[in-house]
Amino acid sequence: MMPNLPKRSALKEWHVIGFALFLLFIILMMLSGQKTGVGQNFSWDQFFDLWIKMSNPDWSYLPAILNPIAQTIQMALVGTLIGGVAAIPVALLAASNIVKSKIVRGLVRFVMNLTRSLPEMLLAALFVAVVGIGAFSGVCALAVFSFGMVFKLLYEAIETIDEGPIDAMRAAGANSIQVIAFAVFPQVFNQFLSFFLYTLEINVRASTVLGYLGAGGIGLYLNTTLELFRYDRTAVVILSILVVVVIVDTISNQLREALA
Repeated sequence: MMPNLPKRSALKEWHVIGFALFLLFIILMMLSGQKTGVGQNFSWDQFFDLWIKMSNPDWSYLPAILNPIAQTIQMALVGTLIGGVAAIPVALLAASNIVKSKIVRGLVRFVMNLTRSLPEMLLAALFVAVVGIGAFSGVCALAVFSFGMVFKLLYEAIETIDEGPIDAMRAAGANSIQVIAFAVFPQVFNQFLSFFLYTLEINVRASTVLGYLGAGGIGLYLNTTLELFRYDRTAVVILSILVVVVIVDTISNQLREALA
């Protein structure tokens, strides 16, 4: 038993250090809150009142949000599909083993980096201002977001493929389209599907809150119930969103594991 004592002593020391760091973190958070004024208007009465009302969901409200939930899923699917497919040719233009011109690759990557720097909430606000309130604005925002994300992941995957088939087809006289169709795309197809599913997971979560900006979907109902102080209905909306996200994540994870 004696040889185990140093290990136990070291483990206790790490526990003490971890607990001390946690307390230090809490203290720093409280001090920063006092310094910045965050939480000064916090009301425990309202907090507990909100949770009490949310603990008794109004399940009669569930039929009213089934269609918005379906619309949210449709927005995520269509937006991801449009953005994912549109990213394929652009990702090819940015790959160094496909396009040899540094100017072309640099220009494409620069433009796409600008696109990826815009968050989906800002994109939704821009499209609502341009095309108006509705699901179409949400689809456009998710499509642009998906476009940037899939582009980044796909062109990096293309640059890591085996170049043997590419060199062989070029030596045989194949043109660029044939090289891409028969030497490049077969090597990254499973990865592209994995990237598509991963982006879809993110978009399902994002599309649930785009309704705050008028982009349609279940987010609009979440915002409405909060503004009307109908927290019992807010609980139904939140639980429905949770179920949808868990189901989509589970299916997506299983499919991505099958593609790996």
